[in-house]
Amino acid sequence: MAEIKVLALDLDGTLTNSQKEVTPRTRAALDAAIAKGVTIVLASGRPTAGVLPLAKELGLDKKGGCILSYNGGQIINVQTGELLFEKRIDPEWIPYFEKKAKKNDFAIFTYHKDFILTDKPDNKYVIQEANLNKMQIVGVDNFAEAVDFPPCKCMLASDDEEALVGLENHWKKRLDGVLDAFRSEPYFLEVVPQFIDKGNTLGVLMTKLSVLPEEVIAIGDGVCDVTMLQLAGVGIAMGNAEDSVKACVDKTTLTNEEEGVAVAVERAILAEIRPTEVPLDQLNMRARHALMGNLGIQYTYASEDRVEATMPVDERTRQPFGILHGGATLALAETVAGLGSMILAKPDEIVVGMQVSGNHMSSAHEGDTVRAVGTIIHKGRSSHVWNVDVFTSTDKLVSSIRVVNSILKKK
Repeated sequence: MAEIKVLALDLDGTLTNSQKEVTPRTRAALDAAIAKGVTIVLASGRPTAGVLPLAKELGLDKKGGCILSYNGGQIINVQTGELLFEKRIDPEWIPYFEKKAKKNDFAIFTYHKDFILTDKPDNKYVIQEANLNKMQIVGVDNFAEAVDFPPCKCMLASDDEEALVGLENHWKKRLDGVLDAFRSEPYFLEVVPQFIDKGNTLGVLMTKLSVLPEEVIAIGDGVCDVTMLQLAGVGIAMGNAEDSVKACVDKTTLTNEEEGVAVAVERAILAEIRPTEVPLDQLNMRARHALMGNLGIQYTYASEDRVEATMPVDERTRQPFGILHGGATLALAETVAGLGSMILAKPDEIVVGMQVSGNHMSSAHEGDTVRAVGTIIHKGRSSHVWNVDVFTSTDKLVSSIRVVNSILKKK
């Protein structure tokens, strides 16, 4: 597989969980990818102002990265604030959109700076959109008059899905050649400039970055993500994605509630392992009900001289004081060293632990995800000695552990 240079991520239903949060494990995986030189692209239907707080939360304003917003209507460099691409709607269309909205009793709204302009400020879907993007709502009596600027997109909202579908079909013919209309949710009808979608705009960014499709991974869950998933060399659908989305890609990860993005990044970018070398997916799956599964341990990298794994600091692995339990840390180290020795062992040999000793230099707190890196320092015929260092998600050394494994012949 080619070296990955760009990781494009949908937000809602993909990067964030149902609480609209990015978990510590996912943050750690993204930080590790950035450290390897990968450019993170947050690709969303949200407005730029609605994506920027999350981008800053992930540190993209300092580490670098891009926002692809409005389902492709705009791209900005988060670190510099530079506008890399933009396409907007001619405001002369707005009176026509408002007329159709009023005729069907739809709410109509658009985004401007850090607020939402709408004729129905009390509409539940407008309020939902404002809360999601942390934007204020500005209600206006005359929407067409208030929108005296070219918007990136216009939105119509209603519980009458049949009416929305009817207007969508009408507009696909009426607006053809000028604008595109599509439903991003059962209750939303979006209007954007023609040819604007995540895939086309990601292609623009790839050209600017001189990146090839095989150097891109895209992850998403919705119909609006399909063009992006198909453009990327590796398109990955979330476990919670619609079946129609999964049918368009070669790979599927876990759901957004199961940290599917973290799992995908760990396997596709951080592992750097040939599929035939060590079946990490199978090992992690088989261990779900064993000790490592109960502690949340996941293998992320394996080779003949190095093994890595992650473990969350939560109610399973913490002390009563909310910090990582030393015993759980030792179990993580033995798990890593055990796999390393099994890789090295011959088919007629088994691996058993002989000794483990560790020094705890600092603490990891609840909510973090620690990473264990095991390297072999002695490979004898009858024993292996591994050094396992355990780090926080910010690469602070927590523990350094020595594990000795005995190599025995099968009886």
